[in-house]
Amino acid sequence: MKKQLAIYFLALGSSLTVLTACDNAVGKKEDAIAKQVEMKRINDSLKLDSFKRAESARIALEEQERARKEETRAYRSDEVNVVPRTNTQNVIHPAAATPQQQKKKGWSDAAKGTAIGAGVGAGVGALIDKDKRGRGAVIGGVIGGSGGYAIGRKSDRESGRVEKK
Repeated sequence: MKKQLAIYFLALGSSLTVLTACDNAVGKKEDAIAKQVEMKRINDSLKLDSFKRAESARIALEEQERARKEETRAYRSDEVNVVPRTNTQNVIHPAAATPQQQKKKGWSDAAKGTAIGAGVGAGVGALIDKDKRGRGAVIGGVIGGSGGYAIGRKSDRESGRVEKK
């Protein structure tokens, strides 16, 4: 009788464990799906917000362009109606405002990555190649520098410092 009770409780415990484990797996999967849906909703709202900002910036730029054209037309119409009284007067035309590009200061991320990668690669290469440390340093420097350049160039593209292809 005791053996039968022990087997009964053991079977009951294992079946509860299996049922609980299956229920948790389903719950975790549902939680993961809900999290993915929420992340997609957030990303979509961020994209929509950026589109709205871009649209408002485009409209503001068009308004500025329109105002500049009207100002130019008004200036030209005034210029046609003006009759100079003497020939010694100098007319000074206002220079059109030219937007200046921001100067890029400092090292780019690609240059930083190359320098850091080459330095670390040379050090590691010298440590690894025990027989000819110079050869190891050169090989490690080349590999580290190229890897650092690739990572830095990607970062420059993402930040907008370098135009994307």
